[in-house]
Amino acid sequence: MPAQFDSVLFLKNVSSSPGVYRMYDADNVVIYVGKAKDLKKRLSSYFRKNLGNVKTQALVSHIANIDVTVTHSETDALILENDYIKQYMPRYNVLLRDDKSYPYILLSHHKHPRLAYHRGPKRDKGTYFGPYPNGGAVRESLHLMQKIFPIRQCDDLYYKSRSRPCLQYQIGRCSAPCVDKVTSEEYETQVKLASLFLKGKNKQVMIELVSKMEACAQSLDYEKAASYRDQISALRRVAEQQEVSNTSGDMDVIGAHYASGVACFHLLFIRNGKIFGSRSYYPSVPAQTDIDEVLSAFMIQFYLNGDSQRTLPKEILLSQSFDDLPQLEEAIQTALDKKVEIKTNVRSERANFLRLAVTNATNAVNTRLSHKNTVEQRFLLLEEALEMTTRIQRMECFDISHTMGESTVASCVVFNREGPNKADYRRYNINGITPGDDYAAMKQAITRRFNNIDKTGKIPDILFIDGGLGQLRIAQKIVDEKFANIDIAPMLIGIAKGEGRKPGLETLIYGENEQSFSISADSGALHLIQHIRDESHRFAITGHRNKRQKTRNTSTLESIAGVGPKRRKALLQFLGGIQEVKGASVTELAKVPGISLEMAQTIHDSLKG
Repeated sequence: MPAQFDSVLFLKNVSSSPGVYRMYDADNVVIYVGKAKDLKKRLSSYFRKNLGNVKTQALVSHIANIDVTVTHSETDALILENDYIKQYMPRYNVLLRDDKSYPYILLSHHKHPRLAYHRGPKRDKGTYFGPYPNGGAVRESLHLMQKIFPIRQCDDLYYKSRSRPCLQYQIGRCSAPCVDKVTSEEYETQVKLASLFLKGKNKQVMIELVSKMEACAQSLDYEKAASYRDQISALRRVAEQQEVSNTSGDMDVIGAHYASGVACFHLLFIRNGKIFGSRSYYPSVPAQTDIDEVLSAFMIQFYLNGDSQRTLPKEILLSQSFDDLPQLEEAIQTALDKKVEIKTNVRSERANFLRLAVTNATNAVNTRLSHKNTVEQRFLLLEEALEMTTRIQRMECFDISHTMGESTVASCVVFNREGPNKADYRRYNINGITPGDDYAAMKQAITRRFNNIDKTGKIPDILFIDGGLGQLRIAQKIVDEKFANIDIAPMLIGIAKGEGRKPGLETLIYGENEQSFSISADSGALHLIQHIRDESHRFAITGHRNKRQKTRNTSTLESIAGVGPKRRKALLQFLGGIQEVKGASVTELAKVPGISLEMAQTIHDSLKG
């Protein structure tokens, strides 16, 4: 414990009321946030002579100051504690990093509404269904919807430019409202049924479809009756797959497992008797944290996170209890103004759900521990192969990707002792170079990465360059310049592809002396290098493809002044596509409705320029 902090004097003036306390280190950084029913009693426990918990000993040894905020109740303290943890992210607290917003299905408010994946602010006009636990659950649901309801899922630009039905119409998954293959009344009926289905009202949808099928049969419209019959059959199959409960309740089912410092919370999201999906959460847990604190911290941060746009069910099933459970239940109801029950002792169907969630959580923890051990072993083997005297804490790898010089992208991936650290991944859009010049691209990427680096920055112990000696020399030159006035610098290693680009035949090159060396093909050290190289390549390829697709999806017509959506649509429909527009003469362009001779000349000059 720092000498400057007088715990005896501090405790004399502490209130016995409920409240929240913040502990600071010598740099005035918040290192722990806690709550207490009795602040004086709780804080006194930190300064006993015999502290059994190793984590508490480490925490107390860094305390330089403590701030106390008194609250009216224990519930208020719980809510305030969550706010402070979110604000300060203290290193001795259990932290749940769940910052991503949840995805929804959007049913738009167009003349012909579309079903679409949506994540982020709800700016588009329409009805939002969800939230879903992850993007995969949304895409799976949209795929199922296509099989049942022939509603468009294409974006508006594609929808407006159609002159004939697309493949989705040919295979019976869209009714082609874009080219009037369906009446507005029939399309609106399908939209209404889809909306009811997304709300979980399957029985009502079934009743309406059966009624329409019988009406068509009585009016001798057997073809239409057969289409309704097929729709009913598809709906029944999907409903049977999704139905998990005899009730129509909403539940979150949480299975928890904590072992060897790794915690996993596996959630089953059940809405209207259907599993919306599942998701595993891995909070960051300081060493020697007890299970009660892990459970309490997760539940508080998960359910009091107002930024996630998550809907709260009436019932939460949790695999095990903890001391603050009653206060948490009250805090959720107070903060979100909604009644909720948290249950840990359940039977029958609910007990089966909990067992399933616990099994998934246990498997996830075991898999993660196994992976951590494997990665750690590979790091040790790499340190041995490179004859390093210090531990490798951070490695980075750069790669360049382009197609014939088009849309060049550089990637930087980061590995630490636990494997890929995706939060630190970076992509660099490369501009202002001769297309296809990989040396210039690498120079620009490395320069941007280390442009303002200092000794307090994130400096890798090893910097891998996915390329031969030329790219390695460029990177080494930049690193030598940027680290000239810094005591430490990364070790550069080039990864040159072997004969036939076969794994295991790579040649490794030290950047400093340009000496080549190799590592046995069956060594875990080489496997680690291959892993970071392949991950860098994957990340670069993905970025390049996205950039290239975005470039190609942007019609060259969009950059021409005076050519808006209506004229673009007219040009594409009248002439049959962008290639035909590019090959058309001024006279042919002028024949398109709405295109004057002057505008035709402008379009022709812009496309030929």
